[in-house]
Amino acid sequence: MSRSLADLSVIVTGGARGIGRATVERFARQGARVALGDLDAGLAAQVASGYDDRVATAHLDVTDPDSWTAFLAEVAHLGPFDVLVNNAGIMPLGPVLKEPVGVARTILDVNVHGVINGVKAVAPGMVDRGRGHIVNVASAVGRVAVPHGATYSASKFAVVGFSEAIRQELAPDGIDVTVVLPTVVQTELAAGVPAARGIKPVTADDVAEVIEAAVRRPRPELWVPRWTQGLGKGSLALPRFVQDAMSRATRAGDVLSSADPAARAAYEERARRAAETSDLSE
Repeated sequence: MSRSLADLSVIVTGGARGIGRATVERFARQGARVALGDLDAGLAAQVASGYDDRVATAHLDVTDPDSWTAFLAEVAHLGPFDVLVNNAGIMPLGPVLKEPVGVARTILDVNVHGVINGVKAVAPGMVDRGRGHIVNVASAVGRVAVPHGATYSASKFAVVGFSEAIRQELAPDGIDVTVVLPTVVQTELAAGVPAARGIKPVTADDVAEVIEAAVRRPRPELWVPRWTQGLGKGSLALPRFVQDAMSRATRAGDVLSSADPAARAAYEERARRAAETSDLSE
């Protein structure tokens, strides 16, 4: 059965930009109550300003369990929460041997610990009520790795594995878990990154639409665009030399290494500054 969104209370992390913002807007338009967590309070307030009291914002550093506690207290009036969308993420790119230690740690902190912290903060309430849905936004490179984003890819592999494990762990408690794996998305995070040959870039709203579909009718794993799921997962069953040939044919292996430095300059500067100052980008 398809679930109505109008009766749901939803948390979206990294909700001030990109996929998170599109998800907040899509759920709010459907009548859901949405708690938007982000580090950028000003931008988050702009997102919420177009709606009534269905959307509330509060500061959230997903890497900090105490920040999760404070966030949930501030948006408690919208709860209890039925859906958690772990979307906050960061993607600095470059050769792994030139990647500063702080950048690697920040990627793992936001992309992996942020998801784990969110689940540990929100899922206990779902368990108590015997229902809930967790949506973890990963990436296609969480299944099919590509160079020049090794740590980012590792972080998304971790999100996929974590999602598969907690799906089994929390299913007896009535909690659904979905992992969403977008290809290249037209957001600031993927600025200057070309799509693989034959695969058009998708928009943030394309991803939000899939998240909405997952909440309406829960499924374990969804790719964006959806048709790439069979291609991506099927290729992993092939011999390595065939996988390599397919990667060369689609230029998938060059997607991150051929990113336009000029187009990425603003995002890379902000992301790397975040690693130095702990002002983590979402």
